[in-house]
Amino acid sequence: MKKWAVAMAAVLLLFSGCSNKEKVKEPEKKHEVVDKVVEKEDQKQEDPYFFPLTGIRSKTAVDGRAVAVMVNNHPKARPQSGLNKADVVYEVLAEGDITRFLAVFQSEKPTNIGPVRSARDYYIELAKGLNALYIAHGWSEEAKKMLEGNYIDNLNGMVYDGTLFKRSSTRKAPHNSYITFDNILKGAEQKHYSMEKSPPAFKFYTEEESKNITGNDAKSVMISYSKSAISDSTYEYDSTLGKYKRFSGGEQTVDLDTKEPVLLDNIFIIEAVHQVIDSYGRRDIDLKSGGKGYLLQKGKVTEVEWKNKNGLLVPIKDGEEIRLVPGKTWVNVVPTNPGLQKSVSFNVN
Repeated sequence: MKKWAVAMAAVLLLFSGCSNKEKVKEPEKKHEVVDKVVEKEDQKQEDPYFFPLTGIRSKTAVDGRAVAVMVNNHPKARPQSGLNKADVVYEVLAEGDITRFLAVFQSEKPTNIGPVRSARDYYIELAKGLNALYIAHGWSEEAKKMLEGNYIDNLNGMVYDGTLFKRSSTRKAPHNSYITFDNILKGAEQKHYSMEKSPPAFKFYTEEESKNITGNDAKSVMISYSKSAISDSTYEYDSTLGKYKRFSGGEQTVDLDTKEPVLLDNIFIIEAVHQVIDSYGRRDIDLKSGGKGYLLQKGKVTEVEWKNKNGLLVPIKDGEEIRLVPGKTWVNVVPTNPGLQKSVSFNVN
């Protein structure tokens, strides 16, 4: 009887030991599964912030005022400095056949920007719509009234030539005025301009959504501003990079100082009414009424309308604002006469 009791006790002890071992292992397995689930969720979770003009996400806050700089596009001013760092570039005719750029910086701050050129009222309106600090060197009569009347916070080379603005010894005026980003911030501090408020934001696809852009094939597009072709430009889609390269005068648009290329994710081409208003060939350009346009993204083109949304030019399709691919955007504004059909040509190959 004692032997039987001892045997039963041994069996119970064995089962009890196995049971305890299983209980010890079970929490470890559950813990490992929970860790893997949390890890996968972390991988899917996007960074909480995004830059308002590029849609690029960030782990840290992206607050900060935009800076809009008038950049020269005369052939003698090429290649320019700083354009590769711009979030958005607006290309619009100034006088004659030559376009001028309004380069807008918020997510990146280039060391040097230029050559800086003179102000026009419609560029000022674009900068105003972005709540940007406006940088120019010179002005038309209308622009001078706006700037001296404090219509927009600004720094102008007519006031700061040789101090905040520096002249390059390698180029001749008016193609040799430059400003550093440090001097922009220095000037803003001197004028007591706040640099905190961010610009309004475009609407953006997620990175995953942008892989499924639809539309007609458009591997390259040429934009013509005049018969002289002095400001004509071409954009070519690089499928390896997933971005557009820009060319002007047969040369790729690169940074003068770093040789880094301008690479773009959205090409927004719009037509607007242009009227010559004086003997110098200065223009009045209607950037408020809306009109026809094209939007190029990921090698595809979509016919759109454009709308001025509280100062921000946005693409519209079927009454809804179209989202942009996260990244950099170039906006070309061509005259309604001759219009998009004659100013823009596509190559689908």
